Amino acid sequence: MSSTPMEMDAQLPTATATATPIAAPPPSNIAKLAESLKLEHQFLRVPFEHYKKTIRYNHRTVEKEVSAVISGVPAAASDISREEAVRQLTSLVSRLQGLKRKLEEGSQTEQLQAQRCRARLEHLESAEVDNLPKWNSIRLKRILVDYMLRMSYYDTAVKLAESSNIQDLVDIDVFLEAKKVIEALEKKEVAPALAWCADNKSRLKKTKSKFEFQLRLQEFIELVRTENSMQAISYARKYLAPWGATHMKELQRVMATLAFRSNTECSTYKVLFEERQWDYLVDQFKQEFYKLYGMTLEPLLHIYLQAGLCALKTPYCYKNACTNEDPLSQEGFRTLAMPLPFSKQHHSKLVCYISKELMDCDNPPLVLPNGYVYSTRALQEMAKQNNGKISCPRTGLVCEYKDVVKAFIS
Repeated sequence: MSSTPMEMDAQLPTATATATPIAAPPPSNIAKLAESLKLEHQFLRVPFEHYKKTIRYNHRTVEKEVSAVISGVPAAASDISREEAVRQLTSLVSRLQGLKRKLEEGSQTEQLQAQRCRARLEHLESAEVDNLPKWNSIRLKRILVDYMLRMSYYDTAVKLAESSNIQDLVDIDVFLEAKKVIEALEKKEVAPALAWCADNKSRLKKTKSKFEFQLRLQEFIELVRTENSMQAISYARKYLAPWGATHMKELQRVMATLAFRSNTECSTYKVLFEERQWDYLVDQFKQEFYKLYGMTLEPLLHIYLQAGLCALKTPYCYKNACTNEDPLSQEGFRTLAMPLPFSKQHHSKLVCYISKELMDCDNPPLVLPNGYVYSTRALQEMAKQNNGKISCPRTGLVCEYKDVVKAFIS
């Protein structure tokens, strides 16, 4: 026999009215989560830009094919033989069938990109204080995949993404698009890079990019290197002359190589024939590629590490007496921290709130999950008396001793 909602409420045990309320998460954790989400601009921007690019490409394809079909209709309707009319109509039908196939493929690609955007929004919405450790673990893997892709470790990045099931949360397909251009430039081929510039011409123009101009200059230099002077002049008239209004000085300098040739000792022109010019083009392409998709110019891993290193960097870190526990005792971290300012030190001494003892290298500070800091000796003594549990005397938070994190005094 069914009961009405009011009857069901009346049947509930009265003890539920005095149920213990769920403890609210510490304010420090909520603030930490809010600050973390502010750093996820690239996480949403990249798939959205890729989605827009796919839509623009499909739109251009439709316009081109429909325009060709429409222009071919009058010819088929003109006063021609039946056989010729049938042939032209068959050609138009074949073209329309090809357009249909392209639209289906384009629709699938758009759905894939939309799904990727949706998956990332859902991932950000799932970030809560309760599952913050798991969410941070996924973010760390995303940062590592981003670093591997930027450093051209594509296979390793793919394996990490697949093993962690985060394919929709990383930009492997976007970087694989760039991989083709980078590998071509490393082989001294500019055709794929020029094709990429043509596909993104309007957006590169908005950012006033010089990348296409630099590619054209390099292609001209290669013609001069092989002593094809007449072909180089024809190339300059066709591809370099349109840039004269905005890049005349650079154009004049490159044109002078026709007189100096590749074996010149004049430093002004000798540098143009050096092999490192191709490395410069690779670096320039990466910068343009990152800007096009709204990515950070530096790897996310470097940015996060520098955020922590800027709080640790002091003049003492660069002395021989620097302890091995200090991250800045390692050369790699020192190089990464080189452009960072020294941290501002307000206190010369740290005293434990519990034991009133000085916290130093012999009694290092430990950080609780709520952010409060106490000395190692004090927390070890507390854990010893409470079966491995420690309690924050300021907030009442209870946690395991294994949950604390060691802090470094700079």
